[in-house]
Amino acid sequence: MSEDLKRLNKYLSEAGYCSRRAADRLIDAGRVTINGSVPEMGTKVAPDDIVKVDGEVIGGRKQDFVYLAFNKPVGIVCTTDTRVEKDNIIDYIKYPKRIFPIGRLDKPSEGLILLTDDGDIVNKILRASNNHEKEYIVTVDQQISQTFIERMAGGIYLEDLDKRTKNCTVKKIDRFTFSIILTQGLNRQIRRMCEYLNYEVQTLKRVRIMNIKLDVSSGQYRELTKHEFEELNILISDSIKTYQPKTIDRSNNF
Repeated sequence: MSEDLKRLNKYLSEAGYCSRRAADRLIDAGRVTINGSVPEMGTKVAPDDIVKVDGEVIGGRKQDFVYLAFNKPVGIVCTTDTRVEKDNIIDYIKYPKRIFPIGRLDKPSEGLILLTDDGDIVNKILRASNNHEKEYIVTVDQQISQTFIERMAGGIYLEDLDKRTKNCTVKKIDRFTFSIILTQGLNRQIRRMCEYLNYEVQTLKRVRIMNIKLDVSSGQYRELTKHEFEELNILISDSIKTYQPKTIDRSNNF
Protein backbone atom coordinates (compact mmCIF):
# COMPACT_ATOMS: atom_id res chain seq x y z
CA MET A 1 0.00 0.00 0.00
CA SER A 2 2.84 2.41 0.87
CA GLU A 3 4.10 2.22 -2.73
CA ASP A 4 0.80 3.79 -3.88
CA LEU A 5 1.12 6.78 -1.55
CA LYS A 6 2.20 10.14 -2.97
CA ARG A 7 3.22 13.32 -1.22
CA LEU A 8 0.39 15.81 -1.46
CA ASN A 9 2.39 18.41 -3.38
CA LYS A 10 3.40 15.78 -5.95
CA TYR A 11 -0.21 14.64 -6.26
CA LEU A 12 -1.39 18.17 -7.05
CA SER A 13 1.48 18.64 -9.49
CA GLU A 14 0.83 15.41 -11.37
CA ALA A 15 -2.87 16.21 -11.48
CA GLY A 16 -1.97 19.34 -13.43
CA TYR A 17 -3.28 21.72 -10.78
CA CYS A 18 -0.07 23.63 -10.04
CA SER A 19 3.64 23.24 -9.48
CA ARG A 20 4.97 21.56 -6.33
CA ARG A 21 6.15 24.91 -5.01
CA ALA A 22 2.71 26.42 -5.49
CA ALA A 23 1.14 23.33 -3.94
CA ASP A 24 3.27 23.81 -0.81
CA ARG A 25 1.94 27.36 -0.50
CA LEU A 26 -1.66 26.16 -0.88
CA ILE A 27 -1.13 23.48 1.76
CA ASP A 28 0.52 25.95 4.13
CA ALA A 29 -2.42 28.34 3.67
CA GLY A 30 -4.89 25.61 4.64
CA ARG A 31 -6.63 25.68 1.27
CA VAL A 32 -6.16 21.94 0.63
CA THR A 33 -8.14 19.14 2.27
CA ILE A 34 -7.85 15.36 2.22
CA ASN A 35 -11.12 13.59 2.98
CA GLY A 36 -12.43 16.81 4.51
CA SER A 37 -9.49 17.44 6.83
CA VAL A 38 -6.72 20.02 6.49
CA PRO A 39 -3.42 18.08 6.20
CA GLU A 40 0.05 18.90 7.44
CA MET A 41 2.92 19.63 5.07
CA GLY A 42 4.37 16.34 3.82
CA THR A 43 1.15 14.36 4.17
CA LYS A 44 0.81 11.51 1.68
CA VAL A 45 -2.24 10.73 -0.43
CA ALA A 46 -3.69 7.27 -1.02
CA PRO A 47 -5.40 6.35 -4.33
CA ASP A 48 -8.89 6.42 -2.78
CA ASP A 49 -8.41 9.72 -0.90
CA ILE A 50 -10.49 12.74 -1.94
CA VAL A 51 -8.30 15.81 -2.39
CA LYS A 52 -9.83 19.27 -2.70
CA VAL A 53 -8.44 22.77 -3.21
CA ASP A 54 -10.81 25.53 -2.15
CA GLY A 55 -13.56 22.92 -2.19
CA GLU A 56 -12.83 21.75 -5.74
CA VAL A 57 -12.08 18.05 -6.14
CA ILE A 58 -8.71 17.43 -7.76
CA GLY A 59 -8.60 14.15 -9.66
CA GLY A 60 -5.82 12.14 -11.23
CA ARG A 61 -4.40 12.92 -14.66
CA LYS A 62 -6.45 11.70 -17.60
CA GLN A 63 -4.91 13.56 -20.55
CA ASP A 64 -1.48 14.36 -21.93
CA PHE A 65 0.45 17.29 -20.54
CA VAL A 66 0.29 20.70 -22.23
CA TYR A 67 3.45 22.68 -23.06
CA LEU A 68 2.99 26.19 -24.47
CA ALA A 69 5.35 28.95 -25.62
CA PHE A 70 3.68 32.33 -25.01
CA ASN A 71 4.80 35.85 -25.94
CA LYS A 72 3.77 37.80 -22.85
CA PRO A 73 2.86 41.42 -23.52
CA VAL A 74 3.89 44.28 -21.26
CA GLY A 75 1.30 44.77 -18.51
CA ILE A 76 0.38 41.11 -17.99
CA VAL A 77 1.23 39.60 -14.61
CA CYS A 78 2.56 36.03 -14.35
CA THR A 79 0.26 34.82 -11.59
CA THR A 80 -2.37 32.11 -11.46
CA ASP A 81 -4.29 33.85 -8.67
CA THR A 82 -7.06 35.33 -10.77
CA ARG A 83 -8.83 36.62 -7.66
CA VAL A 84 -6.04 39.08 -6.84
CA GLU A 85 -4.71 40.30 -10.21
CA LYS A 86 -7.11 41.16 -13.03
CA ASP A 87 -4.36 41.43 -15.65
CA ASN A 88 -3.13 37.91 -15.00
CA ILE A 89 -1.65 35.54 -17.56
CA ILE A 90 -4.29 32.84 -17.07
CA ASP A 91 -7.28 35.06 -17.84
CA TYR A 92 -5.38 36.61 -20.75
CA ILE A 93 -4.66 33.31 -22.48
CA LYS A 94 -8.00 31.68 -21.64
CA TYR A 95 -6.61 28.21 -22.31
CA PRO A 96 -9.30 25.51 -21.96
CA LYS A 97 -7.25 23.49 -19.43
CA ARG A 98 -5.70 24.54 -16.12
CA ILE A 99 -2.10 25.58 -16.81
CA PHE A 100 0.51 27.65 -14.98
CA PRO A 101 3.62 29.61 -16.00
CA ILE A 102 7.13 28.22 -15.57
CA GLY A 103 8.85 31.08 -13.79
CA ARG A 104 7.98 34.72 -14.24
CA LEU A 105 8.47 37.90 -16.22
CA ASP A 106 7.63 41.06 -14.33
CA LYS A 107 4.79 43.31 -15.44
CA PRO A 108 6.90 45.83 -17.43
CA SER A 109 8.77 43.02 -19.24
CA GLU A 110 7.68 41.05 -22.29
CA GLY A 111 8.61 37.99 -24.27
CA LEU A 112 8.85 34.25 -23.95
CA ILE A 113 7.36 32.36 -21.05
CA LEU A 114 6.49 28.68 -20.98
CA LEU A 115 3.22 27.40 -19.54
CA THR A 116 2.29 23.84 -18.68
CA ASP A 117 0.20 21.58 -16.49
CA ASP A 118 3.23 19.35 -15.84
CA GLY A 119 4.38 20.35 -12.37
CA ASP A 120 7.33 17.97 -12.42
CA ILE A 121 9.11 19.83 -15.23
CA VAL A 122 8.87 23.24 -13.55
CA ASN A 123 11.59 22.84 -10.92
CA LYS A 124 13.96 21.19 -13.38
CA ILE A 125 13.83 24.27 -15.59
CA LEU A 126 13.84 26.88 -12.83
CA ARG A 127 16.57 25.67 -10.48
CA ALA A 128 19.51 28.08 -10.72
CA SER A 129 21.84 25.18 -9.89
CA ASN A 130 20.80 23.50 -13.14
CA ASN A 131 22.38 26.36 -15.17
CA HIS A 132 19.72 26.51 -17.89
CA GLU A 133 20.09 29.47 -20.25
CA LYS A 134 17.59 32.29 -20.69
CA GLU A 135 18.32 35.04 -23.22
CA TYR A 136 17.07 38.63 -23.17
CA ILE A 137 17.23 41.73 -25.38
CA VAL A 138 17.43 44.91 -23.33
CA THR A 139 17.40 48.62 -24.17
CA VAL A 140 18.66 51.20 -21.68
CA ASP A 141 18.44 54.96 -21.27
CA GLN A 142 22.03 55.88 -22.18
CA GLN A 143 24.78 54.74 -24.50
CA ILE A 144 26.36 51.43 -23.62
CA SER A 145 30.05 51.48 -22.83
CA GLN A 146 32.54 48.63 -22.98
CA THR A 147 32.93 48.96 -19.22
CA PHE A 148 29.18 48.39 -18.82
CA ILE A 149 29.36 45.21 -20.93
CA GLU A 150 32.34 43.86 -19.01
CA ARG A 151 30.90 44.58 -15.57
CA MET A 152 27.52 43.08 -16.43
CA ALA A 153 29.22 39.95 -17.74
CA GLY A 154 31.59 39.62 -14.79
CA GLY A 155 28.95 39.55 -12.08
CA ILE A 156 27.58 42.28 -9.81
CA TYR A 157 26.95 42.16 -6.07
CA LEU A 158 23.34 43.13 -5.38
CA GLU A 159 23.37 44.46 -1.84
CA ASP A 160 19.62 44.39 -1.21
CA LEU A 161 19.52 40.69 -2.20
CA ASP A 162 22.89 39.92 -0.59
CA LYS A 163 23.85 37.95 -3.70
CA ARG A 164 26.40 38.25 -6.47
CA THR A 165 25.18 37.53 -9.97
CA LYS A 166 26.83 34.70 -11.84
CA ASN A 167 29.11 35.40 -14.79
CA CYS A 168 27.02 35.69 -17.92
CA THR A 169 27.25 36.42 -21.64
CA VAL A 170 26.59 40.04 -22.62
CA LYS A 171 26.87 41.45 -26.16
CA LYS A 172 26.30 44.98 -27.43
CA ILE A 173 23.75 45.16 -30.26
CA ASP A 174 23.68 48.93 -30.84
CA ARG A 175 24.30 52.09 -28.83
CA PHE A 176 21.39 51.49 -26.45
CA THR A 177 20.68 47.76 -26.82
CA PHE A 178 22.39 44.62 -25.60
CA SER A 179 21.69 40.91 -25.29
CA ILE A 180 22.29 38.98 -22.09
CA ILE A 181 22.21 35.24 -21.37
CA LEU A 182 21.55 34.28 -17.73
CA THR A 183 21.64 30.95 -15.95
CA GLN A 184 20.00 32.20 -12.76
CA GLY A 185 16.81 34.04 -11.92
CA LEU A 186 17.17 36.53 -9.10
CA ASN A 187 14.32 38.92 -8.47
CA ARG A 188 14.39 41.68 -11.15
CA GLN A 189 17.97 40.65 -11.82
CA ILE A 190 18.68 42.49 -15.07
CA ARG A 191 16.99 45.68 -13.89
CA ARG A 192 18.92 45.59 -10.61
CA MET A 193 22.23 44.98 -12.40
CA CYS A 194 21.63 47.92 -14.71
CA GLU A 195 20.56 50.19 -11.83
CA TYR A 196 23.78 49.36 -10.00
CA LEU A 197 25.71 50.71 -13.00
CA ASN A 198 23.43 53.80 -13.20
CA TYR A 199 21.53 52.62 -16.26
CA GLU A 200 17.76 52.39 -16.43
CA VAL A 201 16.03 49.64 -18.42
CA GLN A 202 13.63 51.00 -21.04
CA THR A 203 12.50 47.69 -22.57
CA LEU A 204 13.24 44.09 -21.66
CA LYS A 205 12.25 41.10 -23.79
CA ARG A 206 13.04 37.43 -23.19
CA VAL A 207 13.71 35.78 -26.53
CA ARG A 208 14.88 32.29 -25.55
CA ILE A 209 14.54 29.73 -22.78
CA MET A 210 17.09 26.95 -23.30
CA ASN A 211 16.29 25.56 -26.77
CA ILE A 212 12.89 27.29 -27.10
CA LYS A 213 12.98 30.53 -29.11
CA LEU A 214 10.42 33.31 -29.24
CA ASP A 215 8.72 33.12 -32.63
CA VAL A 216 5.11 34.21 -32.08
CA SER A 217 3.56 37.68 -32.02
CA SER A 218 2.92 39.51 -28.76
CA GLY A 219 -0.07 38.01 -26.97
CA GLN A 220 0.03 34.78 -29.00
CA TYR A 221 1.03 31.26 -27.97
CA ARG A 222 1.80 27.94 -29.59
CA GLU A 223 2.42 24.38 -28.49
CA LEU A 224 6.01 23.16 -28.33
CA THR A 225 6.93 21.02 -31.30
CA LYS A 226 7.80 17.37 -30.84
CA HIS A 227 11.43 18.16 -31.69
CA GLU A 228 11.57 21.05 -29.19
CA PHE A 229 10.13 18.92 -26.42
CA GLU A 230 12.47 16.01 -27.12
CA GLU A 231 15.47 18.36 -27.06
CA LEU A 232 14.18 20.04 -23.91
CA ASN A 233 13.92 16.67 -22.19
CA ILE A 234 17.52 15.92 -23.11
CA LEU A 235 18.67 19.26 -21.68
CA ILE A 236 16.87 18.71 -18.36
CA SER A 237 17.54 14.97 -18.09
CA ASP A 238 20.21 15.45 -15.40
CA SER A 239 18.54 18.41 -13.72
CA ILE A 240 17.63 18.48 -10.05
CA LYS A 241 13.89 18.70 -9.50
CA THR A 242 13.52 18.13 -5.77
CA TYR A 243 12.75 20.95 -3.37
CA GLN A 244 15.96 22.38 -1.90
CA PRO A 245 15.33 25.41 0.31
CA LYS A 246 19.02 26.30 0.66
CA THR A 247 19.60 26.78 -3.05
CA ILE A 248 16.22 27.80 -4.43
CA ASP A 249 15.70 31.20 -6.08
CA ARG A 250 12.52 32.75 -4.74
CA SER A 251 11.49 34.41 -7.99
CA ASN A 252 12.20 34.67 -11.68
CA ASN A 253 11.15 38.24 -12.21
CA PHE A 254 13.28 40.38 -14.48
